[in-house]
Amino acid sequence: MSSNVPDSVVSAFEAHEAYEAADGEYVLETTVFETTVTATGEEPVTYTVTVRVPTLDAATVEEIGEVLETSWQETLTRRLEEAPKATRARVDLDEFSVTGNGDELRIEYTFTWGNPTKAVEIAKTFAEYVEGTYVEGIVPGYEYESPVSSLLSDASQTGEGGTPL
Repeated sequence: MSSNVPDSVVSAFEAHEAYEAADGEYVLETTVFETTVTATGEEPVTYTVTVRVPTLDAATVEEIGEVLETSWQETLTRRLEEAPKATRARVDLDEFSVTGNGDELRIEYTFTWGNPTKAVEIAKTFAEYVEGTYVEGIVPGYEYESPVSSLLSDASQTGEGGTPL
């Protein structure tokens, strides 16, 4: 977290039970995928939500073909762009990106918001949207590794109609 952010931003993160401070950023503890949030600047503050998820090939026991991997990632990216619609606020993204790095996709949302308490909730919503969208996009017929296998198990146990597949 940048040292030049207002105290109200630091207080908002510290007051929220879902976040833990770590190395200048806040780690969201309520999602399976590694999620961090940073804040920079003065009012209004800019927030960057970064979520790291495995590629489809990295999530499966079996090898996935290149065509399936590419089309899956393109579809996931299009769906993840819709995250602002999942919030209870009108959020205009400053930036959105999905970049691959080996067996991992790095999803990043950047937005500017004036109310720190609401911004912390928006950041959490983005991360939860990524997790839910990822699970909804799982391709049936493959055996999945952890943490994806755990997400699928949780979805089938808590959902009324099984997994979201």
